[in-house]
Amino acid sequence: MEECRYDALEVAKYVINKCTVENYPVSNLQLQKILYFLQKKYLIQQGRRLFKDAIEAWQFGPVVSEVYYQYCGFGSMTITMEYPVMLSSEDRMEIDPVVEEKRTKKPWYLVAETHAPGKAWDEIYQDGLGNRKEIPVDLIRTRG
Repeated sequence: MEECRYDALEVAKYVINKCTVENYPVSNLQLQKILYFLQKKYLIQQGRRLFKDAIEAWQFGPVVSEVYYQYCGFGSMTITMEYPVMLSSEDRMEIDPVVEEKRTKKPWYLVAETHAPGKAWDEIYQDGLGNRKEIPVDLIRTRG
């Protein structure tokens, strides 16, 4: 698999910046789900990861722990911060449609979408037995 170009925090900063500047700020919960859907898109369409960080199965869905802890102080409030854009224009063209679609969804809709039976999160979480266990990238690619 081709080497990934970013760490999840770089991608998260891009998403937060885009959403802030375009007046669609997202919460940490929404951000986590957007990161998950971006990683899934890259795995399926590009055959590589967008970011190198692991995604774990937490109670409310897939989570990149480093990003979660960076923004957990916001609680359920939206994150409004501006950052310089560090992602390539090619990657932004791939990322933007996913961000624009998912940022308009309610957080609990996104949770339900990632919690669907048979999906990657469900396979790992298993009613809490797999809490905070890594969701393998191959499972994300095949089960989403």
